Amino acid sequence: MSNPTNNEGAAPSRLGVWLDHHLHSIVFSLGRALRKPWATLLTIMVMALALALPLGLSIALDNLKHLAGSVQQSREINLFLKTNLDAGASAALAKQLRGRADVAEVVVRTPEQGLAELRESAKLDEAIGALGDNPLPTLLIVTPAASSDDASLASALQALPQADLVQHDALWRKRLDGWLRFGERLVQVLAALLGAGAVLVVGNTVRLDIQSRREEIGVLQLLGASDGFIRRPFLYLGAWYGLGAGAVALGLIALCGLALRTPLAALADSYSSRFALQGLDLLHSGMLLVGTGVLGWLGAWLVTGHFLRQTRPTET
Repeated sequence: MSNPTNNEGAAPSRLGVWLDHHLHSIVFSLGRALRKPWATLLTIMVMALALALPLGLSIALDNLKHLAGSVQQSREINLFLKTNLDAGASAALAKQLRGRADVAEVVVRTPEQGLAELRESAKLDEAIGALGDNPLPTLLIVTPAASSDDASLASALQALPQADLVQHDALWRKRLDGWLRFGERLVQVLAALLGAGAVLVVGNTVRLDIQSRREEIGVLQLLGASDGFIRRPFLYLGAWYGLGAGAVALGLIALCGLALRTPLAALADSYSSRFALQGLDLLHSGMLLVGTGVLGWLGAWLVTGHFLRQTRPTET
């Protein structure tokens, strides 16, 4: 026969107690944060501003990479031919170049077309009319294939006997890539510094909360409570600060994006570009919130660990 006393008075499992205390710590820490709305808001806003700066720079850098990628799609190489070449020789050379594996397209611009463009763009009708003969050479606009090496193709074009001048603006792309790499490193350094600042802000706020509950913590230590039991509510408090700061930082970035969207669209339209500012998607926003929560948790863990090591009663 089973013993009814054992069934009625069964003690909860250790896992159940552990889960219950975690749930209680989550709700209790949120309640403590909400009972001090102004202090909580001040802490969250300081953290949010520290997080928004590297986040905004990272988004701006990603958009700049997008823009640089669309600009670099225009990879034309301008091949100016010698002036003694006639139209037939120019067309034959263009056909020869179209047969190369590293060339996607060749456009022939005759001296007459070049002169007409110059008249329209520069408004130099009188000066050009005074020249008499057309001084412009035939121009071949060569578009490299997607997988080709632009610099190698430019060198091969320069070696052609019909070539007079090859114009290939590869230097600016290398400089732009260098600036983008520098920007990435700058964002990483700022993120590390300001992330450390956010950890310190949370740590200082949690330290003040610990000081206000010093006597309560001392009683728990005398009763034999473990460090994990005492530390848990403060860890969740730090995590709440981090999550709140991450949400506010996302809001600030969204507001900045709205403020910049209209003038940026007008600027892109003036260059006949469809470039539009891109923000964070749902996945990266969620990853940011997780990261800021971990930062808050870490700040609280450092402070509570230091406090508990100092106040833990010594055994005799």
